[in-house]
Amino acid sequence: MIHPALLKKQRIILFVLLAFILLTIVIGIGIGYASLSYDRLLPTILGQGTFKEEFVLFSIRLPRIFITFLAGMALALSGAILQGITRNDLADPGIIGINSGAGVAIAIFFLFFPIEAGSFVYLLPLVAFGGALLTACLIYVFSYNRTMGLQPVRLVLIGVGFSMALSGVMIVLISSAEREKVDFIAQWLAGNIWGSDWPFILAILPWLVILIPFTLYKANRLNLLTLSEPVAIGVGVSIEKERIALLLTAVALAASAVSVTGGIAFIGLLAPHIAKALVGPRNQLFIPVAILIGGWLLLLADTIGRNVIEPDGIPAGIMVALIGAPYFMYLLLKK
Repeated sequence: MIHPALLKKQRIILFVLLAFILLTIVIGIGIGYASLSYDRLLPTILGQGTFKEEFVLFSIRLPRIFITFLAGMALALSGAILQGITRNDLADPGIIGINSGAGVAIAIFFLFFPIEAGSFVYLLPLVAFGGALLTACLIYVFSYNRTMGLQPVRLVLIGVGFSMALSGVMIVLISSAEREKVDFIAQWLAGNIWGSDWPFILAILPWLVILIPFTLYKANRLNLLTLSEPVAIGVGVSIEKERIALLLTAVALAASAVSVTGGIAFIGLLAPHIAKALVGPRNQLFIPVAILIGGWLLLLADTIGRNVIEPDGIPAGIMVALIGAPYFMYLLLKK
């Protein structure tokens, strides 16, 4: 049973995070190359704005904000799951190669398959899921030992190796591609939020609607998986079955996110750590907090990045990496 004081603390933190998210959204709408004055925000939402104001708000700002926030939520939850099933604080879909696997699959699809405008948006998450799943399976196989089971440190090292190898594959793929397609893939690699229209929201939203409740339902099993294997087996948990189900969930979340935002790492590393520091390690408590932190971090990174340098700005993936890479090194040295 969770102590009432912890539940109260969690609710306060969730409320504060929602306030930060709302503030960041309002600031993001009001600044930028195509900005909207704050005194015109409410009238425009109520349908009393000019054509230009409504276009800026509903066709440029809000789709990008929603996409960024949803992708950050997905990456944070994916990282929380991976850290739980591997018992490794360094696990993150971007660091251990899952994002790279999704990226290679998207690059192959984009370069060599005929693309139909109507279905392209909705096929991307499925293509990314296939590439990420294949990569995750290979990493899992190479890091699994018959006598010792899954080795967390080995998993991270093999994942980093796969990430580097897949980056090399990506370079080979784009070396002979057309200039326009190379530009798109380069933006994807940098973590540039390229999916900024309403259909992209419809492409990522179903994955979150299904997988967030599923993960919360499995939160207690995830608590047991973070313990030693003998303890988990002793209380009747089918370790490999639960790991595979949760690994598929983490892969699907990461793939759905990077298919519309590009190769963004470190959100899945930072958000769970911050959440655990705030409310403790129980998954029922920290997962909802981590989800909101992940969405807010990516939203904040994109808001800052697109306004630092006019008109194109700095990709959100680079902004997140500026914070996440030093933190990763700190954890690596600490652990």
